[in-house]
Amino acid sequence: MEILDFQPKSWVEPFRIKTIAPLRKISYEERLSALERASYNLFMLRSEDVFIDLLSDSGTSAMSENQWSAMMRGDESYAGSSSFYRFEKSVKDITRFMHIIPTHQGRSAEHILFSTICKPGDVIPNNFHFDTTQANVESSGGDPLNLAISEANYPHLEHPFKGNIDLERLQQTLEEVGTEQIPCVMLTVTNNAVGGQPVSMANIRAVSALCRSYGVPFFLDACRFAENAWFIKQREDGYADRTPLEIAQEMFQYADGCTMSAKKDGLTNIGGFLALNDTELAEKCKQKLILIEGFPTYGGLAGYDMEAIAVGLQEVLQEDYLRYRVESVATLGQKLLDADIPIVRPVGGHAIFVDASTMLPHIPQHQYPAQALGIALYLSAGIRTVELGSVAFARKDSEGREQAAPLELLRLALPRRVYTRSHLDYIADALIHLKHNAAHIQGVRITWEPEQLRHFTARYALCLPSNTEV
Repeated sequence: MEILDFQPKSWVEPFRIKTIAPLRKISYEERLSALERASYNLFMLRSEDVFIDLLSDSGTSAMSENQWSAMMRGDESYAGSSSFYRFEKSVKDITRFMHIIPTHQGRSAEHILFSTICKPGDVIPNNFHFDTTQANVESSGGDPLNLAISEANYPHLEHPFKGNIDLERLQQTLEEVGTEQIPCVMLTVTNNAVGGQPVSMANIRAVSALCRSYGVPFFLDACRFAENAWFIKQREDGYADRTPLEIAQEMFQYADGCTMSAKKDGLTNIGGFLALNDTELAEKCKQKLILIEGFPTYGGLAGYDMEAIAVGLQEVLQEDYLRYRVESVATLGQKLLDADIPIVRPVGGHAIFVDASTMLPHIPQHQYPAQALGIALYLSAGIRTVELGSVAFARKDSEGREQAAPLELLRLALPRRVYTRSHLDYIADALIHLKHNAAHIQGVRITWEPEQLRHFTARYALCLPSNTEV
């Protein structure tokens, strides 16, 4: 009997659930008490007080049965672990870089790289440095320079590759600053800070050619390389028939190295790596690794962690997974757009970014509308998110005055293989509820902050609706 192949009208999770973790929604009064104990900083909440956790997609993935099985053969030898060589092979199969240096997470790879190549006064151009990348450049005395294309500054503008770097400004920087003060150029794929937006292969190729013509090394911040490869496959001419693996391999071939947090597209709960082609630089980085992380065949990771990463890097490039991943985020985004909730468009691959300034026009930038919206979403529905606006990205001028970030965004980062469609419906309904009650949301002020990465540990107080501070 010949029957036509059924083609579903929408995405379906390409997995079945074998183990569950219970969720508990505490009362409104308990959530208010939890917020007060946390000084209104969502990072400081206990996870047991959170119903749906969208704070980060870093290290929050659900691992597969193959990953758990691989972990059982973890070799915990201090040196020469067989788990390292399986990890190394998996990374090399994708990136083709010569030297693979394991680290316990991505920011350690950033620290080792920038503390080795960056000196005071240097400039590191990027499409947009994310928070720890920026902090690691600054801690080495460098200036993190963001050169995203102008379209990235307009949240509601549609552009297929909004994560691209501005090539004209990059060349101008190389000319004006001089290559002696630019130890490398980076591209963050996907570009997290401007809405999880992808970078085109044409842009990657052009940056590579420009860097080579000036003799400047080119690195990728590759945390979400697989999602970026999927967008290239879907949106860029000439790539529709290429596999995600082939596209990823081409992305990496244009670079001289990369930093990677395996807690994102490695589908693991911990781990990362620094990958390089420069043998002399690799040796310097390995010596620093030994000082702060561990021997070069474990680098701060247990053998079983390296086994999980080795498998996760292969699974993340499967087409059915990537289709589910990107389309599930898009589904949530469309529900919000249908309700006229302002979000960054087009929807990125790992998160929804709500334009808090537009949603809360009564809250001025100096009262941090995205942080205010995140507080309201937790208080209202038990959903934890993260501010990516002026709390995270504002910089201070020479006189210590705060320069607001270009965008005030609230990021709803979806953990990989964790939440179902009904969870997405709940999230959408909660934001729609807040939209209808937006006038009641109060701004916040910072009462204490550290010198760097303040959004992790800052303390806040609410402002009165009249903008008079309490």
